[in-house]
Formats: sequence, structure tokens, C-alpha cells
Amino acid sequence: MLKVENVSKEYPAPRGTLRILSDISFSLGRGDAVSIMGPSGSGKSTLLYILGALEPPTSGTVTLDDRNPFQLKARPLAEFRNKEIGFIFQDHCLLPQCSVIENVLTPTLVSETNGTEAERAPALLEQVGLRDRLDHRPAELSGGEKQRVALARALIMKPQLLLCDEPTGNLDQRSAEVVADLLFELHRRQETILVMVTHNAELAGRFPRRFQLRDQHLSEV
Repeated sequence: MLKVENVSKEYPAPRGTLRILSDISFSLGRGDAVSIMGPSGSGKSTLLYILGALEPPTSGTVTLDDRNPFQLKARPLAEFRNKEIGFIFQDHCLLPQCSVIENVLTPTLVSETNGTEAERAPALLEQVGLRDRLDHRPAELSGGEKQRVALARALIMKPQLLLCDEPTGNLDQRSAEVVADLLFELHRRQETILVMVTHNAELAGRFPRRFQLRDQHLSEV
């Protein structure tokens, strides 16, 4: 379970403290999926980075299966993120010098694994429709194909939590629909906790739970 309790985030600013998030609380269980919408600059990505243990909250707690990642030292924290959290960003962030399958396996290079990931990678890529692209480089792929590689990479470690920051924002409508359909299908298969930040109201409406972030506060709609 992901549990967020009374999370606030502030940054120092020339004219005093700038508060981005105020007293945010919610919980999600395995298999839950939620979208987060809000105006630009409202703190959606900041909240996502806090959930992903990339940015500590100023106050409040975030726990995943009763573990608070911000209580971990640097190396255990990196291992926690690598194994428990999958990220998909608006930019696919693929390594241009690596093949498709090498990109998918990148998370396994910095973690002790049982070796099954090398067998799972081709299967994941087949599920996202890239069976014939295993040895291609990112430059040889379309935008939608690159984002499908990013989706497979995010799921290779079987994370509990999958965080998506505008994953279809750079895609044309058809490619965006394909990526979204695959995301929901793989989420159901792996029963991850799925949290997506998006400006796409139609995509947000496909989620069983929908949040709105406005004026520092998060509310369910």
C-alpha cells in the first residue's frame, strides 16, 4: 500500500518561503490507479517526485508497504527506487547508444537480480508490440515506439508503484491512445499501483480514481 500522510512541500525564495503542496493525504492499494490533473505550475510533478522518493517532503510522510524511503541512507534508497518504483516521463529518456532490449534491461545493471529479467524483457517487448525491434536503436523508432520501450523498462523490475508524468504528452493522438491502452493493460497484469500526472482530460477520465491539484491542495473528484 502507498500511504501519503499530511505531506507539504516548501522551497526557499527571495521573498520568503514558497509553499507548493499543503497537507496532502491519500492511500492507494495494490492494483489501484489514479490520475492527477491541475494547472501548470500547481505542483503535480513535485508531488510525483515525492512519491517516487526523488524529492523529500518538507513535512509529512510517504510510505510504501510501511517503508519510509526517506529514512534510508543513499545506497538503500537508490535500491528501493530501483526495485519498488517504475518511472515513465514525457521524454522517453532512452540511451541512444543502446538497443531496445538493452534499454529495457538498464535497471538490472545496478541491482542484484535473480536473472529472470533477461528472460522477461523480450516477453515485455512483445506485449508492447516491439518483438521485431529488439536490436534497433532509439533513433530507428517512432515517438510512440520509444515510449513503449520506456513502459517496458519501467516494468522490468516488477515495481509496486508505477509513476507516469505526462507519458503521452509528446505523442500524436493515435500513438497516445496505443501507449495508454498498453499502460492500462500491463498495469492490470502486474497489479501495480499506478499514478499518472496528465493534462489530458480524456485520458484522466479513464482512471477509476481522479484527483485535482489546485492551490496547494489535492482533492478527489
